[in-house]
Amino acid sequence: MKKRYLIPLILIALIAGAFAFLRTPMTDPSAMEAKYANEASEFVEGPNGLRVHYRDQGDPDGVPIVLLHGNSASLHTWEPLVRRLGGEYRIITLTLPGHGLTGPNANRDYSFKGMAEALDLVLDATGVDSFVLGGNSMGGWISWRYALAHPEKIDALLLLDASGMPLREGEEEPPLNLAFRLLGNPAGRLLLRHFTPRVALEKSLRETVSVEDFIDDAMIDRYWELYRIPGNRRAAGDRFLVDREPGYAERVGEITAPTLLIWGKEDQVVYVTAATTFDERMPNAEVVIYEGVGHIPMEEAPDRTAADIDAFLDRVLKPASETP
Repeated sequence: MKKRYLIPLILIALIAGAFAFLRTPMTDPSAMEAKYANEASEFVEGPNGLRVHYRDQGDPDGVPIVLLHGNSASLHTWEPLVRRLGGEYRIITLTLPGHGLTGPNANRDYSFKGMAEALDLVLDATGVDSFVLGGNSMGGWISWRYALAHPEKIDALLLLDASGMPLREGEEEPPLNLAFRLLGNPAGRLLLRHFTPRVALEKSLRETVSVEDFIDDAMIDRYWELYRIPGNRRAAGDRFLVDREPGYAERVGEITAPTLLIWGKEDQVVYVTAATTFDERMPNAEVVIYEGVGHIPMEEAPDRTAADIDAFLDRVLKPASETP
């Protein structure tokens, strides 16, 4: 009888020990803030203890551009554009709830409404009420949804490999990177909440892009460490289950603001054909496709991305009196 109970107890102890040994620990939020905030970093507090990390950089008298990052990223993804466009534009970037130094939302609301509330906090803090809004991937989805909800605030729209459009006829779902594949099932979501080895984050990042030259050890460390801030891993699973309300894709034609669509032709997260769908549905859109670029053009091709954005905004925001 004793052996009958002893063996299961030993197995349970071995499993518990292996779990404790292999489990990827959380990072310390204070240490992460010391490492990944800078002199431009500010924080604005909202309801339920929400504390949004943002940066207000560039020319304070320039046209404001507000930029929203994609899933599992942070405001750091926009720094290449800040360096290239900050001499002429005021550039406001923020880290969305469930990501980076902003951390999780206590109410676990990562819907459009929850993300828009964080954006509104930053807009109120910076005193901006009319601006250019841009976003990559998930941030692009939030951007065009926000333009639908608040057209009076949007001077122009920048959509970089933005999500939210349906697949075109005959298309299959994109292959997705390792992290998204794991988040697609309950076991994978549970696994990622406890086991997130650095190599897995690196693999996911490299599978997301086509140009890999900009990826270095410091960047991989940043993704890995910020992902492990308490609550962020759980938030990643929550976001995967959010209702993206696909019906709103039928309404993008209501957006009249001038819109620039920038897409990497090799994007395997949101196919380049989505740019065609946006263009067909939006009355004032224009498209630029980058050969050999994947899902993150502002980091894979920052010079070209900055130049195209600058030329577009110079053209569409120029007062009529200055038009030749």
